[in-house]
Amino acid sequence: MDFPRTHGSDPESSVVEKHYAVIYVPGKKRARFPENCVEIMDSYSSAIAQANVREQRYPALVYGPSRSSEGFRLFYLIEWLEEA
Repeated sequence: MDFPRTHGSDPESSVVEKHYAVIYVPGKKRARFPENCVEIMDSYSSAIAQANVREQRYPALVYGPSRSSEGFRLFYLIEWLEEA
């Protein structure tokens, strides 16, 4: 799966990486999330297992962190994960 880069066009750059994660968010309408709302997981299955919709914790594939112009570290949504 190709994904957009946010830092230049250097193909050797590893500044922004893909991660499985659980995101704490009120709804699935956003495309970027501050670092304090994102918990990085080691696998797809870990993200699915740690998610809890009642607690507003959703599994996702994200890329980041990337520093915003305001100095915040952000993660960008690639896709929301669903149980297979």
